[in-house]
Amino acid sequence: MGAQEAPRAEQLQKIAAEIAGCTLCSLAKTRHKIVPGEGSPNAEIMFIGEGPGYHEDQQGRPFVGAAGQFLTELLASIGLSRSDVFIANVVKCRPPNNRDPLPEEISACDHYLRRQIAVIQPKIVVTLGRFSMAKFFSSGPISKIHGQPRKEGGVLYLPLFHPAAALHQPALRRLVEEDFKKIPALLDEMRREVSAEATVADSEPGDSLETATQLSLF
Repeated sequence: MGAQEAPRAEQLQKIAAEIAGCTLCSLAKTRHKIVPGEGSPNAEIMFIGEGPGYHEDQQGRPFVGAAGQFLTELLASIGLSRSDVFIANVVKCRPPNNRDPLPEEISACDHYLRRQIAVIQPKIVVTLGRFSMAKFFSSGPISKIHGQPRKEGGVLYLPLFHPAAALHQPALRRLVEEDFKKIPALLDEMRREVSAEATVADSEPGDSLETATQLSLF
């Protein structure tokens, strides 16, 4: 474990411990296990789903059911594994009967998710499903804005359909697969931008450096 990774891992463990003792909403009364999220503390890409389902609630891990298997396949299609990224949800406990998370439940979990993002510092946040999308995109249905990235605060946000929805609708599955194929190029662009900004920041006054090139994919 690298020098940078250890503090981040410890911070994420601290957040998970707080979630384990959380009673801010009614989901604390019906959950079997908390599902804080898992993956690399240094992940460049963070995936945010909606809420744990039955299998996730039993195992305490995100995306381990059928939708999770599809997500794993999607990651493999772009040369990544679950250990390369960080996977979390908008709510950390399972809504009963897999119902949609309520506004007050999403609000109760918001500070946990925001802190995880701040610790990991991903270059790209991929939202999976409309509830995750709604936290970062203020307008437009997911059917209209899926696959269209938006950059804010040095982070690129990419809205995608939820893998579970794609499993039930072949047309959505195709769209998700196509949207996923955009991720490697977007990540390369973000890496280049970060590198260019670092070069400018490290330069001495008077150096003749060109202004960092803006992302060409927006």
